[in-house]
Amino acid sequence: MKIAVLIKEVPDTGADRLLNLDTGLADRAASEAVLDEIGERTLEVALKYADGTPGTEITVLTMGPDSAQATLRKGLAMGAASAVHISDEQLLGADLLLTADTLAAALRRGGYDLILTGNMSTDGAAGVLPAMLAELLDLPAATGLSEIRIGPEAVEGSREFDGAAAQIRVPLPAIVSITESLPDARFPNFKGIMAAKKKPIEVLGLADLGVDPLPADTARTIMLSVAQKPPRTAGTVITDDGEAGNALADFLVKNNLA
Repeated sequence: MKIAVLIKEVPDTGADRLLNLDTGLADRAASEAVLDEIGERTLEVALKYADGTPGTEITVLTMGPDSAQATLRKGLAMGAASAVHISDEQLLGADLLLTADTLAAALRRGGYDLILTGNMSTDGAAGVLPAMLAELLDLPAATGLSEIRIGPEAVEGSREFDGAAAQIRVPLPAIVSITESLPDARFPNFKGIMAAKKKPIEVLGLADLGVDPLPADTARTIMLSVAQKPPRTAGTVITDDGEAGNALADFLVKNNLA
């Protein structure tokens, strides 16, 4: 089975994340870049399947600047066999539409049986890319799975709702996204780190994929303005002088929270 795992380089989630107010883009120089944790968990799903299924071929794929090769090398050190790096200056600040078009073109070239991804990245947190890719690739999608079982012909899993869970099954080939309910990823060992240095990374640009970043007949997303998040203000303090219950009820009603 050929499995593609989408991963992403993101600003360190433990540090403050800032926007460049001139460009509207994330200020990636403000903190260390790391492999997104949801991407690590997604790769772990593929690796666990490969551990018990000889012949499984895992490719990690990312779209990002030259620095993203470090995240690909970590994926290779964890156990992936190969990597694909989509890198092009015209992708700077790419919106979801261009991102989906570009990733879909790269995935189409690979002829994968299964495409695994996280439900959302920690920097953009849009949560719609898996569904967009499924539409562009004309594949069935199982999104937001908190449990997953990969078989030779289908993927099954559980999607949680408030107080309930739905059992999902999709035939292969398919695209599947997982949540952070899945287990933590393994740490690369020394042998894996050394082996990663010899594993191939294919670098592709938009010309290689046949993707036009600005098609004349399609209006892509346009950012009109960007502003810094206002500082947090002090909350309302209710002192219990015997009327705290009524004061709390009035506050909830006034703010349309009741």
